[in-house]
Amino acid sequence: MKLSHFNFNLPVELLAEYPAENRDESRLMVVNRQTKTIEHRLFKDVIDYFDDGDVFIINNTKVFPARMYGNKEKTGARIEVFLLRELNAEQRLWDVLVDPARKIRIGNKLYFGDDDSLVAEVIDNTTSRGRTLRFLYDGSYEDFRMKLLELGETPIPKYINRELTAEDAERYQTIYAKEEGAVAAPTAGLHFSKHLLKRLEIKGIDFAEVTLHVGLGTFNPVEVEDLSKHKMDSEELKIKQEACDIVNNAKLKKKKICCVGTTSMRAIESSVSSQGTLNPFEGWTNKFIFPPHDFSIADCMITNFHTPKSTLLMMVSAFCGHDLMKKAYEEAVKEKYKFYSYGDAMLII
Repeated sequence: MKLSHFNFNLPVELLAEYPAENRDESRLMVVNRQTKTIEHRLFKDVIDYFDDGDVFIINNTKVFPARMYGNKEKTGARIEVFLLRELNAEQRLWDVLVDPARKIRIGNKLYFGDDDSLVAEVIDNTTSRGRTLRFLYDGSYEDFRMKLLELGETPIPKYINRELTAEDAERYQTIYAKEEGAVAAPTAGLHFSKHLLKRLEIKGIDFAEVTLHVGLGTFNPVEVEDLSKHKMDSEELKIKQEACDIVNNAKLKKKKICCVGTTSMRAIESSVSSQGTLNPFEGWTNKFIFPPHDFSIADCMITNFHTPKSTLLMMVSAFCGHDLMKKAYEEAVKEKYKFYSYGDAMLII
């Protein structure tokens, strides 16, 4: 399939700028791959499609406050710094994006905080917007990390064209987030409330936790018509034995296995044995899933509604079938479902 197969017209008013009042009361479109039918429900009704012994695979990554604002030495120009990943804890080296990038060269210093309590020096150019920063900070490593938390803010998506609110820091995080390291939330998980999780547990649903630290590369637009030429950024992935046991036992018993989000799906598809079981993993993955693709483990998937031409949409197409995905998206636009991070959800069964 080609890039042009994944283009569609998305009315700007369907971009969700605010979350639903209650997490589990977003709308839910249920897409049945066997019958090719579509139902319209609320997200909390997801419980109706699963039974005792079924498994949800969830990504427990936690978004850290990765967006900071500094001032350039001498000129005082305001520079946005987006922390991507820590390269060396001892030397306080970080991979970052800067904006506006044209003003930031090797050797420049940036000052953060009203009292300039944190300083960083640019030591390398990595991409047009990418830089390597060395933070200059006298305190302990723990104090340094606390300083980053104090100065950073939750990086809600750029398309949300409004000021950050106090609510965003809590709502742009899944309620089961544990392992800090993502620069964006695994958004399918944002629909789960504590109450819904408890109801699912009471019904006998098991949860297998994986950790995939979502990077900005997930959202990079695909710019090549031949999808096989697109390169995904690598993201850090951890799958423990405990999660493998839960998933593989359910598979053995022919129970439903549901991936919550494209990140969970990419995680498990990155570590499948030749027998089609889930293996433990610790490392990095740049797995890119697009049609045609044989999925090894999950038979259901929960996801949000994604951007035209995005890698996320391509994965949904591979899982759902391209024609059914197109039908579902046409229905979503017609029925005014909300798209993107704070938007509504789709269950593919």
